[in-house]
Amino acid sequence: MMATLYRRPLPAGTITFASAAGRQLFGEALAGGGMDGYFRLAEQFHTQAEPAFCGLGSLVVALNALAIDPGRLWKGPWRWFAEELLDCCVSLDEVRRRGVDLDELACLARCNGAEVDLHRPAMEPDDASTWRQALLTAARGEAVVIASYDRAALAQSGGGHFSPIGGYHAARDLVLVLDVARFKYPPHWLPAESLLRAMHAIDPATGRARGWMVLRPRAHGVSLGFTLSCEGTGWERLAARLAEVLAQAEDAADLSALAGLIAPLTENLLLKHPVTTAHQTALAGARAALQGLSAYPRVVEAVGAARAEAVTILALALVERLPARLVAELTPLADEAAQDNTLSAELVNLRAQLEAVTAVARVPRCRPHDPR
Repeated sequence: MMATLYRRPLPAGTITFASAAGRQLFGEALAGGGMDGYFRLAEQFHTQAEPAFCGLGSLVVALNALAIDPGRLWKGPWRWFAEELLDCCVSLDEVRRRGVDLDELACLARCNGAEVDLHRPAMEPDDASTWRQALLTAARGEAVVIASYDRAALAQSGGGHFSPIGGYHAARDLVLVLDVARFKYPPHWLPAESLLRAMHAIDPATGRARGWMVLRPRAHGVSLGFTLSCEGTGWERLAARLAEVLAQAEDAADLSALAGLIAPLTENLLLKHPVTTAHQTALAGARAALQGLSAYPRVVEAVGAARAEAVTILALALVERLPARLVAELTPLADEAAQDNTLSAELVNLRAQLEAVTAVARVPRCRPHDPR
């Protein structure tokens, strides 16, 4: 017979959220202003959908708590974040096999409408102060913090794990960990210093320390139409392609030459189809504005009408990373694009996704996740 598991006892020094001591801590932290961010997290708190989905589960809680509209259907007419919608930076099948690392989760957050401040304590000289400042920010409800830590360092079973932070008891320096693996451990209080030490642990899959992310909603939210996809190529390959394009752009004479370099990237750019009439109208206007740019006919001539839209918006999204002569040529086009609010928002989101691609560490990620 297959061995089965039903929860595990929390180790000594950890206080169960629902216990008498845990409830007392909640009341004290609430009175001290350390639980203002808790309630919107509690509204969205759920159990991760797969044993290796702790990162995705934590991010779903965070994105919904931040009231970010995914702009895509979940079920029926409803737009809502669920794990199956988080498929831009790494495939769901890959996550099922090995989980995600901190860079990949940050990439997913950025692709889905969040601003992300990523911290690795081992790389920050004043890590304890930075960590507690993040806790205070989340406690006030100004952001959501997701911690990436080593369970073994906390005397818990298993290895790497992600959890949202639900509150902070500053007087006793305790954090409330909203463990999304609720089948394994309930939400619990533990010392902030202990969790910090557990985030110093090296992730064997990347060779780098774990850490935490501070998430806020991005002003322009998620894109309505243009979005990156790693389907068929993998995220690392897409990052390599992008690096090649930027390197070759140093020798590109003008927009026409740049368009030819960018063209292969278009297979990683998808055009979504909004479900609401208002979004459809806005996106149609943005596409019309894109096609109405003064240099658009040159792009059509260089790469053909089928890829012209994708090439043009990618060129505008990359403008700040191009050599000066191309920046000078593209800046007037960017100014034209800024006249349409939806197109401007599409560019903001696409730039965030391209930056996320660059930020993903290009190291082997092959260590299977251990859900036990």
